[in-house]
Order: sequence, then structure tokens, then C-alpha cells
Amino acid sequence: MLNETKPYYFIYYDHLTINRMSKDASNEFDLKQLTRVDISEEKNEKEFIITEKEKIKSLRKIISRIEWERDIKPQMAEKEDMIATLFFTYDKNMPERLTEYSIWFSEKDGSAAIFHREKNELGTLDKKNGQALRVLLNNN
Repeated sequence: MLNETKPYYFIYYDHLTINRMSKDASNEFDLKQLTRVDISEEKNEKEFIITEKEKIKSLRKIISRIEWERDIKPQMAEKEDMIATLFFTYDKNMPERLTEYSIWFSEKDGSAAIFHREKNELGTLDKKNGQALRVLLNNN
């Protein structure tokens, strides 16, 4: 009986260690390396790309203000307003790293909810920053 529980224990431990490492290390992105954002609006069937330096700079500021909650799965009544794919360039000789956000804008108070699919985190932006994000993304 003792021999059967030891392998299970070690496999379980290794599994936790691998998960912890992948969540902490590989999912971190440096906003200074953000170089491009692809936006998809399924409701309006629009897609566009943001690469202008000033808009990317503004997006960095807004994204840095998102307040994140870990291990939250959003239960929204509606499909997201936009899907944003963020492109991070760390080395010009290597492929870009990508991450995806689902974004909902509140008609009531102007705030925004953002779901980071890779990290399974739900973020929020207050009215001021939510509206700034909406204006920035709608001006394309």
C-alpha cells in the first residue's frame, strides 16, 4: 500500500510545480514591449490593427491601470464587445508573443471589464479609463 501512494504523491507534486512555474513565469508581459494590437468586433464585423506609436503608448498607460482579480471566469450576459490581441516584441529575431483580452464596455457607467484568457483573470477599468479605452479603440 505504501509503494502505491508514493508514486502518486510525486506525480501530484510535479504537476503542481509545473503549473505554478507556467502561471508565474511564462505569462508575464512587459508593456514596454507592446508593438501592435489587433482588434476584432464580431458584433459590427470589423477588424483593425493598431500600430501607431502614440496609440500604442496610450494603450500601454490604460492597460497598466487595469485592476486584476485572479482565477475568475467572467459570466457576462452578452458576448464581448471586442477581442484585443496584444503583440509583444522582445527580440526582432524572434516571433512576437501574443496574448488575448476579451473586452466588455458598460453602457451604464462607462467602465470596462477585461478578461485575460491566458491567465484566467478578470480586470476592470474605472469610468475614466474605460471611456478612454473605448474612444481609442473606436477611432480606427
